[in-house]
Amino acid sequence: MPKDKQLANTRNIGIIAHIDAGKTTVTERILFYSGRVHKMGEVHNGEATMDWMAEERERGITITSAVTSCDWLGHTINIIDTPGHVDFTIEVERSLRVLDGAIGVFCAVGGVEPQSETVWRQADRYKVPKIVFINKLDRIGADFFKAVKMIKDRLGALPLILQIPWGVEDNFKGVIDLIKMKAVLWEDEMLGAEYSEAPVPEELAEEVAKYRDLLFETLADRDDLVMERYLSEEEIPIRELKGAIRNATVKMELVPVFCGAALRNKGIQPLLDGIVDYLPAPVDVPPITGSNPLTGEEESRPAKTKGPFSALAFKVMMDQGRKMTYIRIYSGTVKAGSPVYNPGKNLNEKPARLLKMHSNKRERISHASAGDIVAAMGLKLTSTGDTLCDEQKPILLEPIHFNDPVISVAVEPKSIQEHDRLLDSLGKLADEDPTFKFRIDEETGQTVISGMGELHIEIIIGRLEREFLVKVNQGKPQVVYRETVTIPVEHEGLFQRELAGQEHFAGVRIEISPLPRGSGNRFVNKYRDPELEEEFLDAISHGITEAGAGGTLMGYPVTDVQTTLLDVKVKETSSDVMAFKAVANMAFRAAFQKGAPVLLEPIMKTEVLTPEEFTGEVIGDLNARKGKIEQIVNTGTSQALTANVPLSRMFGYSTALRSVSQGRGTFTMQFSHYDDRE
Repeated sequence: MPKDKQLANTRNIGIIAHIDAGKTTVTERILFYSGRVHKMGEVHNGEATMDWMAEERERGITITSAVTSCDWLGHTINIIDTPGHVDFTIEVERSLRVLDGAIGVFCAVGGVEPQSETVWRQADRYKVPKIVFINKLDRIGADFFKAVKMIKDRLGALPLILQIPWGVEDNFKGVIDLIKMKAVLWEDEMLGAEYSEAPVPEELAEEVAKYRDLLFETLADRDDLVMERYLSEEEIPIRELKGAIRNATVKMELVPVFCGAALRNKGIQPLLDGIVDYLPAPVDVPPITGSNPLTGEEESRPAKTKGPFSALAFKVMMDQGRKMTYIRIYSGTVKAGSPVYNPGKNLNEKPARLLKMHSNKRERISHASAGDIVAAMGLKLTSTGDTLCDEQKPILLEPIHFNDPVISVAVEPKSIQEHDRLLDSLGKLADEDPTFKFRIDEETGQTVISGMGELHIEIIIGRLEREFLVKVNQGKPQVVYRETVTIPVEHEGLFQRELAGQEHFAGVRIEISPLPRGSGNRFVNKYRDPELEEEFLDAISHGITEAGAGGTLMGYPVTDVQTTLLDVKVKETSSDVMAFKAVANMAFRAAFQKGAPVLLEPIMKTEVLTPEEFTGEVIGDLNARKGKIEQIVNTGTSQALTANVPLSRMFGYSTALRSVSQGRGTFTMQFSHYDDRE
């Protein structure tokens, strides 16, 4: 197959959803029916192909995004199965950054749950076209049309229903295909490989006609050819119809909706057809853009195998102590053993081996080209978010956005001899996961690890013991606060010292003032003197940034503060960069102390799903934790509560929620913003 034809027949897709919507089960079925695996692994048995980590198999959840590929109708489909748990959104974030399309999996009972909203918004931010699979139609309480309405209302998407269910709950038999106008029936529930098409059942004829009309009406608004034929009541050929749906999907104007029950092996083959028919190939999406590191000008790289090489490293993993880097290639070709250039770090790297991944199994390949997602061994200094490219035609792609950790725990090795091994192991884990950080506390000498939530920290400690054989004791979780000022303050600082017989002099007058929550820090220069050397101004800015790394209350990072430079004092023979950096640092810290500083604590957006009869107890418990209830939505069988709660009050909440809801309540929690500590 010619290379660019191969590119047009490639699909890079991710499977995104709320925890427990059935993402991994859907992936297992896709791999089985496409012939990639010969036995379906089940999440509940701890045998899922894509959940290969011991921690994933024990808990029955996805923790790390796994990459695999399969073939369907002459197309290569590269799939990334992503986690649903909010502590691991970095895995979703970095996967969506490199994907061309996504399948949103929704449970027919729960519909659009809190975390599905988060991942959907992440996909929107990266402009990733999507199709939807409404799963679990065999479950009690399943309601396909309610789930579709939630997609429209909660996600602001325009669903295009291509299938409706044939039966529901225990009577779920198959689906009605509104494009072919056929009923699809799965005969063999054990394997689901055999299915047949039949005429639309008479009892569903009216409903099918209604939704087929709706399909044409929705599409006619977005495609002139469909509108012409629809208004003149002409038959629209299936090929034309699919082309119109594909165009609108790739432009993100609408979202095709499929349905089924993955665990009962129903609905997966038409979903595979939908991936091929409607989701974009690398050549269908706009070329990746970046900046030329030499000129700073914006450049783009169309998806071509013959063009200059460009790729993004989106994930780093430790494989038996060696570093394995996952890369998405946007243009050109890379060969094992040939050098590549990392423009962000200005160095050359050499991928010793290239591997095509199937979960944690691998196949060695000699080269990879545009559209491929592969793993490379031997990239020693490349980390998550780095660009790799051709040194003669350099480009710097936009890096990946990471959230800062919000929870910290002190750890120590159980035996003192393992201290160095602990630090080495933590370094390797931090390389893999940019949302995990560790440091040695200068005052106490303790090793402090920080992550996105209690489960995240728990998994890190589990991996330390299981993979790196380092047993640790851990302290109680601590919240990572921020510091800010509440009133504007002016301060003049002077630095005048003699060091090694040389006088160093610098003076600055600055004002620091509070900014609205979530603004971050800002430096404004109001001192306009063309004779002030640029390097002195840079030194002042660096000194202020360094001082902001730790406030004067408890040493936490400073946020939401504007520093304005008002005046500068210079002595021709004595002023230098070191003096300006030092005076700016001292002036900022002195001003901060006078600015009525306060601690800000992380506020978590918490969504709780509880049966109606326990709503009162759940609200009472959240109020006791100083939570502010934002919204209560009736989802039919239960109540969904949204609240903003300080993180410090949420430790151990899963146990408390189980006890007030008789084990039937579930919740998700993610960082929302920093606010004053009460």
